Amino acid sequence: MKKIDPKYIPLLATAVVMVALYAGGCLAYPNFGSLRVLVNLLGDNAFIGIAAVGATFVIISGGIDLSVGSVIAFTGILIAQMVGHGWPPMLALSASLFIGLIFGAIQGALIHGFALPPFLVTLGGMFFLRGLSFVVNPESLAIKHPFYLTTVRALAIPLTQRPIVTFPLTAQCFIVVVIAATALAIYTRFGRNVYAIGSSEPSAVLMGLPVATTKIGIYALAGFFSALGGCVATFYMQSGNPASFVGLELDAIASVAIGGTLLTGGVGFIPGTMMGVLILGLIQTLITFQGNLNTWWTRIAVGVLLLLFIALQKAVGARRR
Repeated sequence: MKKIDPKYIPLLATAVVMVALYAGGCLAYPNFGSLRVLVNLLGDNAFIGIAAVGATFVIISGGIDLSVGSVIAFTGILIAQMVGHGWPPMLALSASLFIGLIFGAIQGALIHGFALPPFLVTLGGMFFLRGLSFVVNPESLAIKHPFYLTTVRALAIPLTQRPIVTFPLTAQCFIVVVIAATALAIYTRFGRNVYAIGSSEPSAVLMGLPVATTKIGIYALAGFFSALGGCVATFYMQSGNPASFVGLELDAIASVAIGGTLLTGGVGFIPGTMMGVLILGLIQTLITFQGNLNTWWTRIAVGVLLLLFIALQKAVGARRR
């Protein structure tokens, strides 16, 4: 019998936990297994999931990105402000994605060019963009353009008629991003370089891999995905808020770790990150269905799970060595 590669053990554990939570919810609550709950699970967590996909590339490379929540908040309030001043929504969305890409590339250039710790550079980026969000507009701003009021809802795909259940645009974006990012990580030279840098950057340099351009590209990609998460958040919230998504970067990192990506770099799975996001969503949904538990139990459960998966990663790493 062929043995399972140790690097896949955390991913397998993630799948088991996700299935167990979903099955437990279906057994405990009559309507938990309905199609509407499943669709809401994808749609409600789409912007976190998209940002977590970008964070996965960073963590696979051995880095960290703490600017995720601030990028999403900045993107949301910037789009709301631009649309409120008469910008076409598609132009505002495109400009925000470009800004996220450039911001990420600047962070990557600082990290590689000056050999600065990713923790400190992205921490500075987090404070910078959070402050800039309040400069753009100090309060929450609703988006009242017809594109958001009608078109976004019209793009939802009907799944059932009675009762009507639709597959929202936010969930569609999440699925497309996961598929595209998985292909990028597995089938492209860039993806292979990301894994090589995470496994051993000095070895990647000796092999002649383009470490500089790849590291800048990794953080540029993370900035792009965070900005895309901000765009999707505006579809979900129909507004922008400079004070929103504080601490979301920690949810993204937790999703990546629970999804089987080693925090030391070199091993990671985009579908695993998606499962990690869904596990966080399932925990929150279970607590909502229970009805008599404080929402902070979500954080407690996530914290316990995260510690368990870190311990599992440690054990797997020792076994591989």
